[in-house]
Amino acid sequence: MQTATTIPMNTMLADLDEALRQLMTDALTEKGFDGVEISFEAPNKEWSAQLSVPTVNVFLYDLRESPEEHPMDWEGGEGANGRAAESRPPIRLDASFAVSAWTREVEDEHRLLSQVASVLFAYPSLPEEVLSGALVQSADKYPIAAALGEPRQDGGPEFWTSIGGSYKVSLDYRVTMSLYSGTVLERGPEVRTQTLRTRQIDGGSSTVEELHRLGGTITGKKSGELLPNVWVVMEGGRGWTASDRDGRFIFSSVREGSYELRARSADGKEAKLKVEVPGPPADLAL
Repeated sequence: MQTATTIPMNTMLADLDEALRQLMTDALTEKGFDGVEISFEAPNKEWSAQLSVPTVNVFLYDLRESPEEHPMDWEGGEGANGRAAESRPPIRLDASFAVSAWTREVEDEHRLLSQVASVLFAYPSLPEEVLSGALVQSADKYPIAAALGEPRQDGGPEFWTSIGGSYKVSLDYRVTMSLYSGTVLERGPEVRTQTLRTRQIDGGSSTVEELHRLGGTITGKKSGELLPNVWVVMEGGRGWTASDRDGRFIFSSVREGSYELRARSADGKEAKLKVEVPGPPADLAL
């Protein structure tokens, strides 16, 4: 086995910013909230003093492993030279945002924040049409989950003081994404042939005998799926065997020579193949 790590280019957080910007801009414009800016900067006093248009601030204040989701299984695949490979499972990260609305009039601010809450609550997972870059891979096997209004431990005045701003009502919004490491475990080629050399204890080189193992697979000719419980007969050789639940079969202690394999399934499908022992694996398709 060989482990290789190729750290991928990752723009996950920037891609998430753009996804949220597109999601909110499109939905707000549809409801008549034209010209609203979406900002991801820290909402401190210097930032708020420069505002000239209605703005929704989406401030990322925390990033940590999700306490609820822990993928454990390595993901199978194919590596270099057709070898079996497994990828390390991703870490699930919670990105937590403080979402606030900024306008000149408090009534307009409440209208805007209400509509933003409706938009974010409408999607328990981010829709595919707003995903790009690293988010596409993140959503391949695990959804990009979203939750609105969860309690924030430091959501009071201390939170705003720590970022240099004045207290303001805000929504807590969490997005859970997958971060991949790029670590791949590549396994060596599967061993399906084997030679056993024996010799009598009191004999010379003339008493040496080589016995071989021949393995193979049974697949469906149309589906390509591995087929279990298929009988395989070795004409003139080691009798018969059957494929296991993974569609594989083995003949052991076979002498060198030419043989013919015949496979037959329970529904009457048949296949045959001439093989040389020792030789390459025998793969039959029904």
